Amino acid sequence: MGRFAALLGLWLLLVLYYEAAPHLWAASVWWDVAWLGFVVIPAVFGLVLLALPLREAQGLLPVGLAFAVLAAVLTYADVDVFANFARLTACTLLGWWFLSYFETISWVVLVAAIIPWVDAYSVWRGPTKQIVEHHANVFGVLSFAFPVPGEHAAANLGVPDLLFFALFLAAAARFGLRIYWTWVTLVAALGLTIAATVWWNLSGLPALPGIAIGFLLPNADLLWARLRRPAGAAAEPGA
Repeated sequence: MGRFAALLGLWLLLVLYYEAAPHLWAASVWWDVAWLGFVVIPAVFGLVLLALPLREAQGLLPVGLAFAVLAAVLTYADVDVFANFARLTACTLLGWWFLSYFETISWVVLVAAIIPWVDAYSVWRGPTKQIVEHHANVFGVLSFAFPVPGEHAAANLGVPDLLFFALFLAAAARFGLRIYWTWVTLVAALGLTIAATVWWNLSGLPALPGIAIGFLLPNADLLWARLRRPAGAAAEPGA
């Protein structure tokens, strides 16, 4: 009950912030970056961390799809704040369902090695670039917003980024890796991605490279030991 109460309380605080954000203080760009990186992004993904025990629940796929439909309906109805969190819930549940098909940690490592290159190509030359530059309204529907205080503006993270954040965090739990350090580095990677985007004055940067590093970096020694272990050998839990 304590974990559920914390999850509900944090969600309510975030909803209040999202509703009030345009009317809050206005600060410099770098204060906004710091606010998003150290407060808003950790709070949002704190929801995923608190909900992590649900990763083994039954019915993740249908419930995740139901939240995706709910997000679409709420978006159509211009209920943007609740659509935003329905999108996060859908991606989280679908990411956890997707992880159920990974039989070993080596599969997760392989995905972490591949997806940054796919995401980088998509952002710089592929479909994501076309959507961001020519169909901004579509990107708004297919992304999660982190509102900037005092403005009608937000930093956005694509739905694949949400899905893989949830997948890698759940993989850390399932395969006995460092759950909390993984969460910290995943969140830090997203904050650094936003900071780099502002520093280089870009319209956007791929987030999946940072997310992949955020999973691999705090678990590198454990992953190396698991990958070197002969097939069938017993695994030891991570620290």
